[in-house]
Amino acid sequence: MTHHHALIAGAGGVARLVVERLRAHDVAVRVLVRRDDDRAARLRALGAEVVLGDLTRPETVATALEGARSMYFAMPVSPDHLLAATVVASVAREHGTLEALVDLSQMTVSQMTATSTAESHQQRLHWLAEQVFDWSGLPVVHIRPTSFLDNPLFTALPARTIPARGTIELPFGTGRTSPVAVDDVARVIATVLREPAPHVGHVYELTGPRTLDMTEMAETFAKALGRPVSYVDVPLEQWRAEMLSTIGLPPHIEQHILTMCRLHQENRYDRASDHVERLTGTPARTVEEFVAARKNLYLG
Repeated sequence: MTHHHALIAGAGGVARLVVERLRAHDVAVRVLVRRDDDRAARLRALGAEVVLGDLTRPETVATALEGARSMYFAMPVSPDHLLAATVVASVAREHGTLEALVDLSQMTVSQMTATSTAESHQQRLHWLAEQVFDWSGLPVVHIRPTSFLDNPLFTALPARTIPARGTIELPFGTGRTSPVAVDDVARVIATVLREPAPHVGHVYELTGPRTLDMTEMAETFAKALGRPVSYVDVPLEQWRAEMLSTIGLPPHIEQHILTMCRLHQENRYDRASDHVERLTGTPARTVEEFVAARKNLYLG
């Protein structure tokens, strides 16, 4: 294996965009993927080295880390999150040469304690994973985004109800939220990985530029799409039965999404930060900008 500036875990979502941004600056990148599929082929086309492995298997993590100066750690929503974090921390300590380990966490962690119980199993795993990374003594940077604008809650589900009924139907009550675009999160991570030293030991909370309640969110969708959109607050159990159950999610993911909705009702997502702009020089995109760029998705 050749020496690489950064090891990126995963081929989807944030990771793919991080690779694109690093390669645009001619940064040597290795990507650890579980399957050699079309996504892996697209990463190779960008000039990344692609290796097969699994974050829960120490031997494959050790092989992937050879020659890497930094690593980006992230997983999809999974009950294996803490196991993977522990494996990565253990192997990276033995590896001994990482200049930075960039951990994709969640902003809910900022409001959690060792004994809090209101959060989802996934959010608890993120909290515990941060403890493991901090205890490891590795040069860690924690990235804590709030809900993603690209989340089905703000994309696939409104794309069903806006064409049919001109509505956004979610169980968020009067809670405020400030979702952040995946691309903005990737911009921050790529910035940190390109020159990690100043960021080690920091925690960055990533949000959109301002918080909105769901009535304001619907008004923003309406302005971006050029058609009326209103918010319908749906009782949580009714929404689970009528909307969430139609997606057919594993129990761990369903519990996480339902908890996110309940925490929105409790106004736990009423958070705003300027870290995207401070780190990249460009503000996080607004909901209106995000929706306007995806009119075909929302209007059918």
